[in-house]
Amino acid sequence: MKVHNTSVNLIFMLALSAIIFLCWFNLRCNAAAALRNEMDMRALLELKSYITEDYFATLDSWNGSSHFCHWPGVKCGLKHQRVTHLDLKGKRLAGSISPHIGNLSFLKSLDLSDNSFRGEIPQGVSNLFRLQNLNMSYNFLGGEMPRNLSQCSKLVTLALDHNSLVGQIPSELGSLSELTKLHLGSNDLSGSFPASFGNLTYLQELGLSYNQLKGELPDSVSRMRSLTLIDLSVNRLSGAFPPPLYNLSSLKRIGLSYNYFSGNLRSNIGVAFPKAEKINWGMNLFTGTFPDSFANASNLQILDLPGNNFTGNVPASLGNVQNLRWLNVNGNQLGSDEPDNMNFISSLTNCSNLQYLLLAHNHFGGMFPNSVTNLSTQLMGLHMGQNRIQGNIPKEISNLVNLNILYLQENRLTGSIPASIGILSNLGTLDLDSNRLTGEIPSSIGNITRLLYLYLSGNALNGTVPPSLGNCKQLLRLYIGENNLSGTMPGKLLSLSSLAHVNLSYNSFMGSLPMEIGDLKNIAGFDLSYNNFSGMIPSTIGKCLVLESLYMQDNSFEGAIPYLADLQNLRELDLSKNNLSGEIPPWTLNLSSLLYLNLSHNNLEGEVPIQGIFSNATALEVEGNPKLCGGIQEFDLPPCLNQENHRTKRKHLTPLLTVIISVISVAAVACFLISVFFIKRSRKRRDATSTFGHLTFPMITYKELHDATNGFSSDKLLGSGSFGTVYKGILRSSNENPVAVKVLNLQRHGASKSFTAECQALRNIRHRNLVKVITACSSIDYKGNNFKAIVYQFMENGSLEEWLHQESEGQIQCNSLNILQRLNIAIDVASALHYLHHQCEIPVAHCDLKPSNILLDDNMIAHVSDFGLARLMPSFSGESNLNQFSSLGIQGTIGYAPPEYGMGAEVAITGDLYSYGILLLEIFTGKMPTDKLFEDNMNLRLFVKLALPDRIMDIVDGSDLYGEMTGGNAYEIISSEQIKCVVNILQLGLACSAETPEERINMEHVHRELITIRDRFLK
Repeated sequence: MKVHNTSVNLIFMLALSAIIFLCWFNLRCNAAAALRNEMDMRALLELKSYITEDYFATLDSWNGSSHFCHWPGVKCGLKHQRVTHLDLKGKRLAGSISPHIGNLSFLKSLDLSDNSFRGEIPQGVSNLFRLQNLNMSYNFLGGEMPRNLSQCSKLVTLALDHNSLVGQIPSELGSLSELTKLHLGSNDLSGSFPASFGNLTYLQELGLSYNQLKGELPDSVSRMRSLTLIDLSVNRLSGAFPPPLYNLSSLKRIGLSYNYFSGNLRSNIGVAFPKAEKINWGMNLFTGTFPDSFANASNLQILDLPGNNFTGNVPASLGNVQNLRWLNVNGNQLGSDEPDNMNFISSLTNCSNLQYLLLAHNHFGGMFPNSVTNLSTQLMGLHMGQNRIQGNIPKEISNLVNLNILYLQENRLTGSIPASIGILSNLGTLDLDSNRLTGEIPSSIGNITRLLYLYLSGNALNGTVPPSLGNCKQLLRLYIGENNLSGTMPGKLLSLSSLAHVNLSYNSFMGSLPMEIGDLKNIAGFDLSYNNFSGMIPSTIGKCLVLESLYMQDNSFEGAIPYLADLQNLRELDLSKNNLSGEIPPWTLNLSSLLYLNLSHNNLEGEVPIQGIFSNATALEVEGNPKLCGGIQEFDLPPCLNQENHRTKRKHLTPLLTVIISVISVAAVACFLISVFFIKRSRKRRDATSTFGHLTFPMITYKELHDATNGFSSDKLLGSGSFGTVYKGILRSSNENPVAVKVLNLQRHGASKSFTAECQALRNIRHRNLVKVITACSSIDYKGNNFKAIVYQFMENGSLEEWLHQESEGQIQCNSLNILQRLNIAIDVASALHYLHHQCEIPVAHCDLKPSNILLDDNMIAHVSDFGLARLMPSFSGESNLNQFSSLGIQGTIGYAPPEYGMGAEVAITGDLYSYGILLLEIFTGKMPTDKLFEDNMNLRLFVKLALPDRIMDIVDGSDLYGEMTGGNAYEIISSEQIKCVVNILQLGLACSAETPEERINMEHVHRELITIRDRFLK
């Protein structure tokens, strides 16, 4: 019995000891787990401490108020409550990456991409031995790649592209045997392709484009049998087409463009890559014939081989590649000027998805293939220029209804331009330069209202320029030089204020130039040379402030050279071989931008200056003017009369001048007395009618406006603003054209002042980009209440705000505004502000610039409206008494009003600059300054500033901005140079909206810069 009790006691003691041990062990384990959890939390807080900018306030809740596993971007494992995923992608964070990131030892996925991290990649990342996905792309990280990244042996994806990494690619990366995706493109990496990458047998995607790699690809690449994508474009790689690639039959996308690869392609290359979908091998040194076997890649969508030295013909077998949508062989040696060179096009009619066919700058000959007209109706780009193609352009070209670009220049085409060309309403560019075309320019071209570029120079076209061309309101370039065209200056051209470059040279145009030529406000290049123009050169050319080159030589212009001193951008001016007379204008000395001036072979007289451009014999030509004298020695002109001769002449002229002055004085007194008489009579007439703050509009009654709007019916309501409501109406006197009637709400404080301010501001201003006032009304309504209204020109396309932000049938309308349309709108508004600020007799500050006050007509031309808060700025003109016509105390709209107005600063035109800058940013980002995205310290300016310059396409409004114009995807079609243009536009927006007025650039500069940007964008 004792033994039994002893055994029981022993078992009890052992069990008790085990329980005590387990409790102790659990306590130790829990303490260790708590310590490890504490380590994770500290690592996250350290990461936060290295971040200097957090515009979305993503990390504000990273504090002790909640468990770190619930912090934004953090995900923990269920078992140990350790951080396993950290995702801060696209949170607009800035700063550096904390070295303590390596303490998150359970981390499997780390995504810090699409931020603004700088500095180097911390060495501590190598401690994350459980890491499977590492993405730090789209940042500003520099320095060399850490070689010890190879310690993260479980990595499946590694993305460090779009940074500023330097040095060689570490060969140690070849030990990451589980990698499936490796993206290191868009850095500044140098050296050779690592041979160790041959060990990455599971790798599916390899992106190394846009670096400085050189040399040949190693043979070890042939072991990377899982590769489906390899992109080595834009490097310095060389050698023959990389033989190792021939063994990688799984490849779908192969990018080798812009390298120095050379030699012939194997004839069975299409068999080697049966799964290929995108082949980009352009801008290399490949030679030999075009392989017929490309047709074996039945899934091929893009075949891009421009800028090589391929010879022979394009094989007809490509017609079997039914998914083909892009074929580019521009700039090769294809074809042999034989009739059968282009037979392959017949086979391409089977490619129902074909969108771009680019065959330019080769040796294709024969007749223009009629089979072109049977190509896919999805075709948007057809490039056949700079070949040796003969024959007529078939009228059936109109079958290609979606064609956006048609290049047929520098061929041997004959016959006339088919009238059916006008059916191609989507054309943006039509280039038929340097052919042998005859006949007249078809009037149907006026139906192509989206036309941007029209090149018809170097043909034998005759007749006149069709008036219908005036319908092409977006036309930027018109080149019709070197033809047999005749008639007077094409009047309809003067209505195309969009024009930036015009070439009418080497034709037979005649007659004088109309004064309206000054309406071409955006013209940068104007060539009228070698025609039969006559009369005086219109002084209004001096209003074309953007003008850079003006060629008027070899005509019959006469009279004095007009005043062109305001053309501060003028670089080249040729007035030679005319009948101009008088002296060389002194203002020519002040054109500091002038690089070339030709005044030769005229009838000019007097002294040639020796300053400015006149001191440079290579930049100036004055020969053939026998009455000129002086100048620098190189001109070899006779000396001018001395001062004594001049004094003698003046002495003899004095009696005559005395008589003339006496006659003028008597005439002036008589004119004064007559003026007084008529002023008194006109005052009596004016007292009988209201002029609404000296605004001389015709009288209109309340009844007429009541009838025009069906009693101000809600069906006619267009919208409402700060001081009134706008209705659509039709006045009996407006020839059934609709008008917009703004009825002032006189119960609203400041409405009467708004009416007076608008009338006063619009009294004497007229501009294409300002809404036209038709009439005004100050009367009594049917209830005996005061009534005030202003009647404007109606704008068919509503306000810019509607296009940018409102939804229509579930789709955002902003997608229908492409980049060019947005840029044109920005230029229109800048032109209006430039006029208000710098060209009015009394400068005007608009004070309420915003999208709802920008109206668009039926041609999408922008007009600034609503001058209810406008201020005349008499301090610029000395007329201080005009301050009374301002709406004092009302200084714009939140988000658009400059910050200094909120601190009590006086209204100034610099306030408009700020508003315009914000407007410009909004137009291109689609974000309102009051967007809910912008809270705390974040605002629209910082949102844009943070994205400049490398991630600008991430913030522009909509992925199809440019695609709407070209029919393609923005990221495939838009070039890097065009992206730079968008960057420049947004930089202008930031410069206009600088925090202090002194930092803002003036509107004259902005307007000029935007036009230059537009020219570069579309070059």
